[in-house]
Amino acid sequence: MTLRLVEPIASMSIFPYINQLIRELGITGGDDAAVGYYAGIIESLFFVAQTLTVLRWSRLSDRIGRKPVLLVGLSGTCMSMLCFGLSTTFWGLVVSRCMCGVLNGNVSVLKTMLGELTDSTNMAQGFALLPIMWCIGGFIGPLIGGMLARPQDNWPGLFAHPFWSKYPYFLPCAVSACMFVLGFLVVLFFLEETLSTKRRSKLTTTTLGISNGANSDDRGGLSQASNMHMRSLLTPTIVIPIANYAMLALLDIALMAILPLFLSTPTYLGGLGFTPARIGLWMGIYAMANGTFQALFFAKIVDWIGPKRFFCGAVSCFAPIMLMFPIMSWLVHARGMVDHAITLTLISQLALTMIWDMAYGTVFMFITASAPTKNVLGTVNGLAQTSTSMARVVGPAFATSLFAFSKEHNILNGNAVYVVFVVLAGVLRWLGSQLPDKIQDRDE
Repeated sequence: MTLRLVEPIASMSIFPYINQLIRELGITGGDDAAVGYYAGIIESLFFVAQTLTVLRWSRLSDRIGRKPVLLVGLSGTCMSMLCFGLSTTFWGLVVSRCMCGVLNGNVSVLKTMLGELTDSTNMAQGFALLPIMWCIGGFIGPLIGGMLARPQDNWPGLFAHPFWSKYPYFLPCAVSACMFVLGFLVVLFFLEETLSTKRRSKLTTTTLGISNGANSDDRGGLSQASNMHMRSLLTPTIVIPIANYAMLALLDIALMAILPLFLSTPTYLGGLGFTPARIGLWMGIYAMANGTFQALFFAKIVDWIGPKRFFCGAVSCFAPIMLMFPIMSWLVHARGMVDHAITLTLISQLALTMIWDMAYGTVFMFITASAPTKNVLGTVNGLAQTSTSMARVVGPAFATSLFAFSKEHNILNGNAVYVVFVVLAGVLRWLGSQLPDKIQDRDE
């Protein structure tokens, strides 16, 4: 869980200042409406690189163990964050984000480990931990990015050295990198291997009350799984949950790209004109509230109404979330300032987003249960993460470019981007209806 905590700190810490960084690089020629194009490219590059490598990392973890893959991922992400903070050109940002994606297969390995420690009786409680820790990290990350960016402006006496003027965004990146060093040490010294064939012999059966079976059976199953052809896993039972996950990720990453862009866009273009520090504060408060809400209610709601009904209800919140953007734009134009009515609308939007985010924990349960055996769970999660990374490649660039295009050409009064995503939300709602009604244990 420590690893799940530090990863969003790095990924979310750049969001409060990425748009301002793009402006300061001068590549837009002073055109604020074009910032979205370049911000979307930077945000997508991590997922481009991850798409090419995550399945290989996942399959490697089925052979050499989960722990070595996690350690490589933590090291790579740490180095990439330091490079990002030292970049003073657009291509420097490109290289650092690609490095982060190529060396990082941690997300799918984490889900595989959790799947190996749970079954259908405690899966909701187990997978509730992932979004909770993500939200806590998502609270810390934007605060780090928003508060520590350009420290020479906020604390000129403490950061008077010319280094901070040359690299004004190094401090939040360095703090994020320190978090990864901490995560590396925790994994190295305290994490036990969950892959049965790589465990130390003294490690016995039960974690979260789950029996892991005989090692000889697991070794035979692992050998068989290693030789299993990838096409044999592309069954409807596996593909449908992965398709839901990919579409969910596409819409979610689009929302996470549009939200800070909307908040930072000047009011005359229909945004709210927030500063990076204010954006970081809003996103941090939302992430903490989201984590608390999921910790208290996720498992109880899933047990009460069932994972499928809950997933379908959660994804239905996306359409009203999108519709609140043009409502806030209209209010800004009508009132000329960000007042209490706009603040209340923003709070309502973030409240709906908390319900929307709970769909992640549910779809993780469906993907884990879709694996025919535990020995191919890493590969199934790798397939899911590859599909999701492809969606996240498209998401930020598509969303921010469509946002910029809508504003530049005043399509549907600048609101065409929201209409497109409302339609895509309808597609996800239909995909959700195709999920199985019940989650079954593997190997039943």
